[in-house]
Amino acid sequence: MKKAIQFGAGNIGRGFIGYLLHKSGYHVTFVDINEEILNAINKEKKYKIFIKDNNCYEEDVDNIDAINTLDENLKEYISQAEIITTAVGPSVLSKIAGSILKGIVFKKENNINTFLNIIACENMIGATDSLKEEILKLADDETKEYIEKFVSFPNSSVDRIVPPIKNSNILDVTVEEFFEWNVEKSRFKSEIPNIEGMNLVENLQAFLERKLFTLNTGHAITAYLGNVKGYKTIDESILDEKVQQIVRNAMKESGKAVCEKYKLDFDEHLKYIEKIINRFKNKYLQDDLVRVGREPLRKLSDKDRLVKPINTAISYNIDVDNLLIGVSAALHYFDKNDTQSVELQNYIKELGLEETIKKVTNITDKNIIDKIIQNYNNIENI
Repeated sequence: MKKAIQFGAGNIGRGFIGYLLHKSGYHVTFVDINEEILNAINKEKKYKIFIKDNNCYEEDVDNIDAINTLDENLKEYISQAEIITTAVGPSVLSKIAGSILKGIVFKKENNINTFLNIIACENMIGATDSLKEEILKLADDETKEYIEKFVSFPNSSVDRIVPPIKNSNILDVTVEEFFEWNVEKSRFKSEIPNIEGMNLVENLQAFLERKLFTLNTGHAITAYLGNVKGYKTIDESILDEKVQQIVRNAMKESGKAVCEKYKLDFDEHLKYIEKIINRFKNKYLQDDLVRVGREPLRKLSDKDRLVKPINTAISYNIDVDNLLIGVSAALHYFDKNDTQSVELQNYIKELGLEETIKKVTNITDKNIIDKIIQNYNNIENI
């Protein structure tokens, strides 16, 4: 039987990629450090996916087991796998690189010359490249040669809302019906695995930025405006007509930018925007604003979902008024349990708003900064 390794046994790992690998006939081994989850997987050997949308139904996921990331036996599991996927969060990729490398070295030393595909399924542009870089940092020259010959590292973009809803069984996961998993076709070195739901694309960068500039941009602005207005969930926020108007217009601004950059059909993109807004309205997901709004410093950086679309739009002389409202709302975000949120508010107190904007966004245009400040001071009336 085909075997797959899924690093990350959290809701996304179980509810998205692990689920698709199961549907495609793989035995899936989940790798994590959460002993409660690992023990439950090895005891139950199955869990349920609850799809909550216009259509509500459930599916069983079985033929699974689990192992700790630090378990020395993991290298043998990796040696037998056709594919390794991850859903651990961008900051954790460097921490699992050594474990993956041990498996590759074990294959090399035991003359297991089979092809291995490694795909990082993170909310990050170039996540697989980043993981590859971390693995190669630790590898000797002989292992690097083996990797070059037998290991593929396709980048991917992933899109599925999997909120942390607690079910009666710790393993069961609630998800939306929609999902999208785009993977670089050209980066496979051998026969491409036949995985249900994996969409092979030639120009992944266009799909990555399309998602970043639309779903991630709209999601963040919905959360930050909703936070200002005192809402708790994404569906509550997007049902506010004023919030919805700003979010839709912001996604149109960022959408024009990505369509200009990659020569995409804007009319088709408008349909994509409406599909996303309808996803945000899904009341079953109970998508917490705290989950979506967390780590505002990362989300306000010039390579992420708020500022990168602004810079791209400006380069094509596209208006960014609604995107700037999103930035202003993000600057108001505070959650005492979110380190970045606390740090952001400390910057504002210590440096002042203008210097904070420059520091966290790298925006230097005085007119743009003035608009952000104006919106910030008037945010409750927007």
